[in-house]
Amino acid sequence: MKIGIIGAGSIGLLVASYLSNAFSVTLYTKTSEQAEIINQHGIYLQEGSVQRKVSVRALPISKWAGIEEITIIAVKQYQIHSIINQIISLKMIPQTLLFLQNGMSHLTLLKNIPATNIFVGSVEHGASKVNTYTVSHNGKGAINVALYKGNVDGIKEFAEVCTSIRFPMTLKDDYYTMLINKLITNAIINPLTAILQVNNGELIKNTFYFAAVKKLFLEISFILNLEDPIKRFRDVLRICKKTGDNRSSMLKDLEAGRRTEIDAILGFLIEEAQLQQKTATNIESYYYLIKGKEKDWRSSN
Repeated sequence: MKIGIIGAGSIGLLVASYLSNAFSVTLYTKTSEQAEIINQHGIYLQEGSVQRKVSVRALPISKWAGIEEITIIAVKQYQIHSIINQIISLKMIPQTLLFLQNGMSHLTLLKNIPATNIFVGSVEHGASKVNTYTVSHNGKGAINVALYKGNVDGIKEFAEVCTSIRFPMTLKDDYYTMLINKLITNAIINPLTAILQVNNGELIKNTFYFAAVKKLFLEISFILNLEDPIKRFRDVLRICKKTGDNRSSMLKDLEAGRRTEIDAILGFLIEEAQLQQKTATNIESYYYLIKGKEKDWRSSN
């Protein structure tokens, strides 16, 4: 089975390095220079003190023609528009697309994509990009996948093989519930750790930070009309503990001077609050603080 992976960030590199053990993988990068470096060096996967090299074919995204049985789109939320424009311009209809993005703003963009099957996923792995061709696997989890459009049979065999090579892929029945669960966690851990500049675990170790976590969760629960909010809150705490030594993706983006995915995470919740005519005081405050940090970086570069 041929697998295409669009995006050579931390998740793209991580997925490519594992799937190459069982599939013919082509990694599509933003530039030709990136592709040349990966073709020359391969991908180095770090797990603790162990490092292994994986050979993966790389091409610039301009060369993607949609010929693979499954294409995984592992770019940032704000890069989705250009990818969708490329999908629409393809000469053939892609067979199966799997979108792996934080947040939920991209859902409205998927409605009119010409593809036989469209899936969305949420990533539980912890990963960080060390350099162009090296990724550190900081925490093992699973990739949860749910059908957005088409037939679920288009990905069942693929998911089974992924699980067999110890890179679990779990099929979920409802994409909205799956993404909401991930959104809640992202909406709490990402902005708070990015503003406070702390590892995930500090949010529950520090009693004052924890008070902020609770207030933010209550507001999110109110806007999303959550059923069984206690269970959802425990899930957030569990992930904070499990990833206690990790730095959130939003914090790492700010530290590296990159744009964050705050619009797709808190921006989505602000839109939901407006639709329901509810106040979102905490969410709006954290949203503006992150946008302010992004503006500071752009002004200094």
